[in-house]
Amino acid sequence: MAKGKRGPKKIEGWKAKQWYNVIAPEMMGQQEVGETPASDPTLLLGRVIEVTLGDLTNDYSKQNIKLELKVDQVGGDSAYTKFIGHELTRDYLRSLVKRQTSMIDANIDIRTRDGYKIRVKPICYTVKRAKSSQIKDIRQLMTSIVKQKARELEFEAFMQDAVLGKLSAQIYRDVKNIYPLRRVEILKTHVLGEPEVKAAIPEAAAS
Repeated sequence: MAKGKRGPKKIEGWKAKQWYNVIAPEMMGQQEVGETPASDPTLLLGRVIEVTLGDLTNDYSKQNIKLELKVDQVGGDSAYTKFIGHELTRDYLRSLVKRQTSMIDANIDIRTRDGYKIRVKPICYTVKRAKSSQIKDIRQLMTSIVKQKARELEFEAFMQDAVLGKLSAQIYRDVKNIYPLRRVEILKTHVLGEPEVKAAIPEAAAS
C-alpha cells in the first residue's frame, strides 16, 4: 500500500524562535545590550531584561549594579526597552555587613517632578552599633533627603543620581552628622507608575 505524501516537517523548540537585539533606553544611549529569543514578537512585550551597569559602560567595577529593562516596543529584529529600576547584587551587599555595626534601611515611595512614582530603598552602614534613637533619626533624615531630591528632579535625572551614587553621597554627607557612617548605598529602585497622559478634549466638546 502506497504511503501518503508527507507534509513539511514541523519546526519545534529553539529552532522556531527568532533572536531579537535588545536595545537600551534613550537615557542609556540606545545601545545594544544583548539578545533575547521569541517565537512571536508580541511575546517580547513586557519581558524584563537584566544587564549590569558594568556591561553597559565597560566599567567592570560596576558589575555589582543590576539594571532592569522592560521591553515596550518591537521593530524589525530589535526589542526596545524602558528602564524600570535597579538593584545591587547580593554578593556585594553581603560584603558590606560587619559585626558590631548597624544597618539602617528604608522603603520610600516618591513621585518625581514629572510625575513618575518610584520606590527607593536606601541603606546606611554605621561605623559602630548605633542607639535606637540615632537609628530613628537617621532613617527620618534619609527619607527626607530622598523625597526632597525627587521633588527637585525629573525621572531620568533622579534615576541617574540614584544609580550612579550621587544620591547616596548626599545622604552620607548629611547623615554622618547624626552618627559616623561607613557606607551608604541605594539598595534598589523600582518604577511603580508613570505619569498619566491626559486625553485631549475635542474642540466641539470644548466649545
